[in-house]
Amino acid sequence: MSILTYPIVIEVLPPEEGGGFLALVPDLPGCMSDGASPEEAVANVQDAIETWIEAANDLGHPVPLPSRHLVVDAAK
Repeated sequence: MSILTYPIVIEVLPPEEGGGFLALVPDLPGCMSDGASPEEAVANVQDAIETWIEAANDLGHPVPLPSRHLVVDAAK
């Protein structure tokens, strides 16, 4: 399978939710992972993307192509 690059949104998790960072993949509903750093969250979500695609294929569901979202942090 060719490698697809999906946009990833990184959010800071508040301390009451355990802290760290959450990586979301808007093109793949429910596809997310977390990590102690933004880089770790992105690395972890790569596995989640692969698992999401495998599960969709196994169930016969279509896999959306990556969109061309550009996510900008307005707080910077």
